[in-house]
Amino acid sequence: MAGVVFALSSLLLLQTVSSCPKECSCDTHTKVVDCRGRGLYDIPRKLHQDTLELYLQNNHLRGLGSMSFRETPQLQILDLANNSITTLSPSALLGLRSLKVLSLANNSIREVDRRLLVSIRNLTILDLSFNTIGGLPGALADSFHILTHLSLQYNRLTKLDRIHLEALGNLKVLQLKGNPWRCDCHLIGLKLWLETFAFKVDSVTCVQPHLMLERDLRHIPYELFHSCMITSYSYLFANIHYLDNKHRMLSGQLHPSPRSPSGSDFSHSGEAVLPECEAKQRSRPVNYRHAIATVVITGVVCGIVCLMMLAAAVYGCAYAAINAKYQRELKMKAKESGLGEEQKNIDREEDK
Repeated sequence: MAGVVFALSSLLLLQTVSSCPKECSCDTHTKVVDCRGRGLYDIPRKLHQDTLELYLQNNHLRGLGSMSFRETPQLQILDLANNSITTLSPSALLGLRSLKVLSLANNSIREVDRRLLVSIRNLTILDLSFNTIGGLPGALADSFHILTHLSLQYNRLTKLDRIHLEALGNLKVLQLKGNPWRCDCHLIGLKLWLETFAFKVDSVTCVQPHLMLERDLRHIPYELFHSCMITSYSYLFANIHYLDNKHRMLSGQLHPSPRSPSGSDFSHSGEAVLPECEAKQRSRPVNYRHAIATVVITGVVCGIVCLMMLAAAVYGCAYAAINAKYQRELKMKAKESGLGEEQKNIDREEDK
């Protein structure tokens, strides 16, 4: 009996050891696989299915094929930084439903397929910095509702739609510097969102147009976007409405509702909650620039409407005057032609 137990134990130990690739080092206790700086060109095989953390930085990986991590469905941390990845299969991360941290920093990724994000909805940290990404898929907002850290710095982003950020309700850190931002009408939405974001965000430095070169988008006065306001009234009023909603939301967070009548200091799980240890949102002073900007924008719109009405009135008066003059000239010509006919008839009668 003892021999059988020893044989089974040896077999299990051999299986555990053999589940670690020879190019990597594995910790069976913490379930961490470290393959950093091993000169790998492909994802290592024979990984243990219980692996929770996989580190593949500083290798020569050039792409991720379909279901590249099907052997490790329980992965929570995946680090692929400092490789040469250029292509990502839409199903490369399929099956990683428990993934919380993903780093693809310092690669050569040009675009992110929206289908790539569908299978990793539980991410809290996403690092896409130091790539060549020129745009983000619309599915970003739908896939990462619990994302807290997002790094997009040092890419090739020239614009970023507000829709990508509005749905990220748990976002605490946003890194956007080092992109060639074009601060035109397409970035007004981002400017408004940044001014209402109460947590950490670095600078958004404009590269184009030349008038705004090296200026932080958040500090550019709204007056410089007057052309956008003139050309799109609906977009302007939508932004004003968005600012008003954000102001109400922030006011509600700064003045929370009173505690429940029970006065209990315990959470639903039964654990004690110490008030001095609660994670509080950083308070944000009232931003009077929003109110001033709203007044300025409204004044500009009203002024433009008044000028248009005045121009229409002047045009109407001028048209009426010209038309009246034309009618008078027609009547005078008609009278002159009538008198001429009568004079001819008289002359004819006299000749007879």
